[in-house]
Amino acid sequence: MQPGAGQLGISLGQCSDRGRKAANQDCYGALVPGPPLLGTKGIAIALADGISTSKVAAIASECAVRSFLDDYYCTTAAWSVQNSATRVINATNAWLHVQTRHGHREHDPDRGYVCTFDAIVLQSTTAHIFHVGDARIYRMDATGIEQLTNDHRLVVSSEQSYLGRALGVNADVEIDYHAQRFVPGDMFVLATDGVHGYVTPAQLVQAIREQPGDLDAAAAGIVARAIDNGSPDNLTVQIVRIDTVPAASATEAFEHGVGLPLPPLLKAGSLFDGYRIIRPLHESSRSHVYLAVDTDGGGRVALKIPATDMRENEAHLRRFMMEDWVARRLDSPYVLRAPLALRSRHFLYVVTDYIEGQTLTQWMADHPCPDLEPVRAIVEQIAKGLRALHRKTMLHQDLRPENILIDQTGTVRIIDFGSVRIGGVADNVLLQDRHDILGTVQYAAPEYFVGEPGTNRSDLFSLGVIAYQMLTGRLPYGAEVAKARQRKQQQQLVYQAARNHRDLPSWVDAALEKAVCIDPAQRYGALSEFLYDLRHPNDTLAGNSRALLERNPLLFWKLATCALALAVLGLLYRLSLG
Repeated sequence: MQPGAGQLGISLGQCSDRGRKAANQDCYGALVPGPPLLGTKGIAIALADGISTSKVAAIASECAVRSFLDDYYCTTAAWSVQNSATRVINATNAWLHVQTRHGHREHDPDRGYVCTFDAIVLQSTTAHIFHVGDARIYRMDATGIEQLTNDHRLVVSSEQSYLGRALGVNADVEIDYHAQRFVPGDMFVLATDGVHGYVTPAQLVQAIREQPGDLDAAAAGIVARAIDNGSPDNLTVQIVRIDTVPAASATEAFEHGVGLPLPPLLKAGSLFDGYRIIRPLHESSRSHVYLAVDTDGGGRVALKIPATDMRENEAHLRRFMMEDWVARRLDSPYVLRAPLALRSRHFLYVVTDYIEGQTLTQWMADHPCPDLEPVRAIVEQIAKGLRALHRKTMLHQDLRPENILIDQTGTVRIIDFGSVRIGGVADNVLLQDRHDILGTVQYAAPEYFVGEPGTNRSDLFSLGVIAYQMLTGRLPYGAEVAKARQRKQQQQLVYQAARNHRDLPSWVDAALEKAVCIDPAQRYGALSEFLYDLRHPNDTLAGNSRALLERNPLLFWKLATCALALAVLGLLYRLSLG
């Protein structure tokens, strides 16, 4: 961890032990990146402690630490340290909470994916402290030691206490944040309750001062002392010493959330922040996309900047800044990815891999009446990309043919993450009106139009519409979904059978109808179910087995009215004869 000249440098000692328990449910880690991330994002140290009542707590603590160390460095440089880390922790908390619910532990979170979490981000000359739970972070200097965090533990009596705050318990989590300036020689100590409950702050200082040149040995000595003092829990200690600090630089602006300036409009042949612009690729009301070449590596990339008309729109700019983070968090061959940033950025923009190919819109123009098999193959790849988002508790919310690329090998990739919603990160729809539809109205799920939040089934609806359009060239409800802004209006919408427009098996049409059902509860619960029914007849769907009242209430009542009218006429006729 020897720093370069004028860079932040630290020494680190760590030790973790299962103690008297059968398994160690603690997890810890640290990441010291190279430039430019060392200057813009700093050094991250994280510690998680899985609660002892849960058999899956070790998974939770490992996920919390790994996700933080990975996802924090994927956030844009336009965000402050506090903003970046808070978003990452909130997203991790939401994911853990979802796993607990899916594991049927919703009503017993003490047995779910739950852990405490502490992190320090050392950026420039400031330590950013993030704390959830009852582990502790101390600051130590020549004058002594002080505790920087408060224990989130509710004490009932000398023999009974409860953890008041942890990751994974609820859909939202409150995070304590504290910023602390540091100088060379300062130390930070992170310790789980299995350590700090049995080793006093004075004993921590003594152990570290006895081993100033070997912080790993000092950490091991602290753990051993806690065990000797009767600790029954897992034990983990991390010791961080500040060796060198950087001179004041422009990175201090990020610390205060000033962010990056907006870029100018770009022209072919111009040089921009280490990229040579080749030509425009796409232009819309929201953004401009260019083909560019990285002047360092020579690779071709797609470079995206905000459109001129949207530069005063704060909500749009915040969503734009989310795109880079989303692309870096995803690891799927069916989703557009962002390359690792190897140098500092001076403007706000997004760089992604450049894909040579065509949009699904162009593919449909070239294949106006495709066979069923290539449609299935494309839909299955889109579904795999959606799964990658959903596993990270993300919703795409703007799935449409223009946002799907097909490369020259036939591989499909989902692009454009400007409307993505991330679980636990509430303000990525900042200032959005409840009736403001982020996605394209022809493909947006009906629940969005009545102000309801989206779910995985909302993305499934969009995929179903796309599959229907690929096969028929039409939309399953025409343009009527966007016009129905009340539930009563939505209940009158009628699905137009795909086999009315081309020769298709009735069971395929039934699968499409279920995927695009107006009521989210009546759609498929999983993407895999939809994909299976596209390839295999489902007896429960074939032949439109649902009651007419459920499938088409308007037609049902029209027929019922006609039947009643005929019955009345028949009765009147009989009376006239009598």
